Parts: sequence; structure tokens; C-alpha cells
Amino acid sequence: MSNVVDENTDMDVDHPAASSSSSIPVVPDPIPQPPNRARSEPFNQSPYTVGYVYSAEMTNHYNVKGHQETPQRISSIWEAVAKAEYHTQMKHIPIRAVKRHECLLAHSEDHWDKVLAIEHMTPQQIVDSEEYYEQLSLYVMQGTTRAACLSCGGAIEACLAVARGELKKTFAIVRPPGHHAEPDEHMGFCFFNNVAVAARVVQQSTKTKRILILDWDVHHGNGTQKAFNDDPSILYISLHRYDGGAFYPCGPFGGLQSCGEGAGLGYSVNIPWSDKGMGDADYIHAFQKIVMPIAMEFAPELVIISAGFDAARGDELGECSVSPAGYAHMTHMLAGLAGGRLVVALEGGYNIEALTSSAMAVLKVILGEAPDDLPPLEASESATEVVWLVAKEQSKYWKSVDPKACEPREEVEPITFSIPEILKAHRQHYLSSTHNMMTVPLLGEELNKRFYSQVMCSNDLFENDTMIVFVHEFGNLRTELESAASCDVKLEKSYLIDFSKELIVWVKEAGYSLLDINIFPKPTPPTVVSKRSKSAPDYTKQIATYLWDNYIQLSSAQKIVLIGHGPGGHAVMELLENRTTSVMNTVKAVIQVVGHTKVPIVPKFSDDLRVWYTKASAHELEFFTVETHQTS
Repeated sequence: MSNVVDENTDMDVDHPAASSSSSIPVVPDPIPQPPNRARSEPFNQSPYTVGYVYSAEMTNHYNVKGHQETPQRISSIWEAVAKAEYHTQMKHIPIRAVKRHECLLAHSEDHWDKVLAIEHMTPQQIVDSEEYYEQLSLYVMQGTTRAACLSCGGAIEACLAVARGELKKTFAIVRPPGHHAEPDEHMGFCFFNNVAVAARVVQQSTKTKRILILDWDVHHGNGTQKAFNDDPSILYISLHRYDGGAFYPCGPFGGLQSCGEGAGLGYSVNIPWSDKGMGDADYIHAFQKIVMPIAMEFAPELVIISAGFDAARGDELGECSVSPAGYAHMTHMLAGLAGGRLVVALEGGYNIEALTSSAMAVLKVILGEAPDDLPPLEASESATEVVWLVAKEQSKYWKSVDPKACEPREEVEPITFSIPEILKAHRQHYLSSTHNMMTVPLLGEELNKRFYSQVMCSNDLFENDTMIVFVHEFGNLRTELESAASCDVKLEKSYLIDFSKELIVWVKEAGYSLLDINIFPKPTPPTVVSKRSKSAPDYTKQIATYLWDNYIQLSSAQKIVLIGHGPGGHAVMELLENRTTSVMNTVKAVIQVVGHTKVPIVPKFSDDLRVWYTKASAHELEFFTVETHQTS
């Protein structure tokens, strides 16, 4: 059956079939758009720099028996956007169906025909073909064609709005996904390859030619790589579960040696994880060693993220552990390319809660917010091995990739010192030799392993009436790079900023005692966590409470000032909530040096504590004057 519409008649403006037998009538635009305008382009200058694409009509593709690829995937994201009122900060880009001539830039004519034919299948034909489509990991119904055409057309409009300079960044909240759809076949929940078609339309209709497609969906985007496998103008990078070729879509095509062919050799970069469970540390490690060096060397004019969120923590299909903050940090890095021209197009993600929270974290970055903080990270052994093997392969094609810098650390572990350990050793020596401060002994094996030599005090800790408790990390590194592409550090031009040097001088001149707490923990072997507890103890938050019970309360101090610097504010707040009564009796002021975080941390649970905290933070500073210098 064929329902091909002659593209010269251009009857498929808003509906792909444009047939009188279609279940959804064609509604022409009330105001014809000039041929050289994208639908997102305003008649007057827009105040927006970010746009979005969304239509509830894409929810008309669904499986009555239930399925992972459910309409709730996009409706849940949209509800979260509306609840946060983020849509008021973005320009709405009207959605429309993909046109035949656009689709044929990445798909065959036969493929276009068979997707359009789905719309005209009878209920009995749908039932009879169910087994065939299940073999392709698909389900179909009469609403499938329209949803697939809108999903692809929405991605096109999102990309055109950025490529034409109308907007800086866009988010296409679309479904069904697209990256498994090959030039001649629909498969893996995908009908049209939204991103591939959009990239081709951008290249054909704008001056933007060099495009990076970064695919972080947990599955390899076989359709996207096949569309550009021999094309050097499109750099395709995919991070995905591979499991030796056993993870969907299976086979060697997504392996690390699958690097393109012909003129496109080296322009396909696969980072194939060898197992489940990959998380933030593994993805960030791959970004730092492979993705960003290659991307910067390629110098794209537009970045498109195939944003599947099925590697998110809690997604049972992907079984990985990327957090919303992890996705936000990856987005933040990619937003530094192509002059900030970035498109995020939704792909997979089948745990609704994880999908929604991850998408919202990405959206916040697109809107200009900084990503949430990540804890100290260390990539897993298997991920480090994969990144090293990918680096060895990709170094054949990219000068910026250095396999030696990616070698698994255990090979040189006996002769290595981590930068945080060096900086903390320097601080201990500085406090001891310059200010005659002493190391505070810690009881308990775990606290001692993590924080030995990181808690220092002045020799009058138990004698003074006023005590300053300073909770912080090791300082802010400022590094100058030899090369932005390779990220090699120019050591002689790099330095550590430590504003606490002035703080300690002030404490000594004022005659106060000082308790200095460095909360950056020493690296230790992973803690074995019981299934019952489900989480390891957070010793970083516990250290301040431990010191309060065993040292601060035993001192003579009647006036205590708590100063949290950056992440140290979390430990201070944990102390306030754990020891509320005793803190309120003796603490006279709480100071937070916010640094790179967004806002100061405040008490969550106790109304009395919140009232006291506001007063202690703002009003009871008469007995001393503090000058702090925030570094940024």
C-alpha cells in the first residue's frame, strides 16, 4: 500500500498523509509563513533565547496492553515544566509534521511509505501484524503515524530555530524516539530518526554544516550512526551499554572499533560500556578524556543531544546509575561548544520519575542555571578500561586524544599521589608550621581513615571564651592549560586560592580559638552496603557532629561561630539539625560563604531552628566583626 504525496504539491504541510481518508483533518496555518522563515521565528525581536517543542497530540500513539514507551514519558516532563513555570521563560516553537522531502534526506522512499501506511491499517490488520512488529520491538496503532511525523517534525523545528540564529538553545520534548530507526527500517520503539533527519535539514537549508550529535541514551543509536557512517560533516559520539555486543541493538556495530567508513572514518565514536551499573563518575570520566577533546578538535557549529534518559538511576531497562546532576554536568560541558548553540531532543527513558527529574535537570542548565554539585567521583575499573581502549582506537584519528592519560590508574597506583592529598598535606604543614596548630585525634576506624590529619585546632581550643569553627574543602584550584583541546595543565602558571589564610590571621589577632575542619574525604575502598540499609553512612556530614560532641562541648567556649565554606555548609547544617538545643544555646552566629553554589543552605525540619538560624545569621554579630572574601 502506498500513500506517497508528491512533494511538489506540498500538501503535507501539517499532516503527513494529507488524505481525505485520514482520521485527523488537515488544518492549514491561518497565517502563511514566508518560505525562508522557521515557524519559531517571531515577527518582532523575541526576548527569549531558549525554546521548546511539545504537543499532547504525540500521546495518541500508545499500546492498550501497556508498554515501556508510554505517552506519560512526555506528558510527565511537560507537567513538571508547567509546574515550575519554566515554559514562561522559553519560546514555544509550534510543532508540525515532517515533510516527505525532509524525511527522504535520511530515509528511503519505501521507509516513508510503510510508516504512512500504518495510519490506514484496520483494527484487524493491526492485530494480525502484532507479532511482526514485536520482532522489531515496536507496537503500532492508527495514531502512530501522526505521532511519528510530529516527533520528527518537532525535532526539525527545534534544530532550525537554533541553526538560523532565532534561539540559542531548544528542548524537543518528543516521542516516539528516533535513534534506532535506520535508513530503511523502523525498530526499537523508533519510526523516523528524528535527529538524523533534522541534522540533514539543517545542513540543506542553513549555513550550518558541521554538526555534533552526542547520544547518551543507554542503547547504541545504530540508526543515527548508519545515517552518517561515511560522512565527515557529522560527528556522532555515543556512550552506551554494549556488554560485548549482547545489549540491544546487539552486534558489533556499536563496538569501539566501529569508527565509520570511507570519508567518515573516525567520525563515529563509540564508548561501549562492558557492563551495567555505570554512573556519574564513569560518564564524566569519558567526557573529560574522550568526548570533549574530540568535540573541541572537531569544532562543531551546532550540537544536538540525543537525550535518552534510560541510563538514569532507577531505570530498569538500562540498569545504570546516572543522576540528574550527572546529566546536568554533561549538558553544561556540551553547552560550551558551538558558541552555545545546543538542541536537546528526547530519545529513551522508561522510569517516569527518573526520566522527568533528569530532563528537568538538563532544562535548568539550558535556561542558564549552574548544575547541582556532584560529590568526589572516581570512575569504576571497568569504565576506566573501556575509556582507555577507546582512547587507543580514537587516537588514530584525533590528535587531542591521549591514550597515556587514560591508562587505568592501578598500573601506576603505587607511585601516585592524588592532587587533593597533596593539597591537604600542604595545608596541614602550613597550619602547623605557621600558626602552631595541632592535629585533632579522631576515634573510630572509618572517621580516622577518611579525616586523619584533616582536623586541626589552635593550642588554646579548651581555654578561650570564643571559638571559630571553620568547615571547608581544600580550596579552589586555578589552572592554566597548555592546550584547550588536550586539557594539559601548565603547572608553573597554576595555583591554589585559599581565602582562609586571611581568616586564620583575623582569628589569631582577635584572640579566638580555631577548629579547622577539612571535609574533603580521603579516597577509600568502596563501602559494602547491606541490602537492608541501601545506603552507606555519610561520614562527611557526621564529622562536624562528632567534633561537637567530643571537643567543642567539652571546651570553655561560650560564644561559638560556625563558618561553612562552599560544601562545608552542608556539614554545618547537619550539625544544627542533629544538635539543635545545644547549638542554639552556645552558637552566636552562622556564616556561609556560598562560593559557586546557588543559595545558602537553610534548616529544613524545625520551625524553631529556622527562626533562630535567621537571627543568628543576620543580627547577632555585634560582638565581633568579620571580613570574608568570597572567591569565584
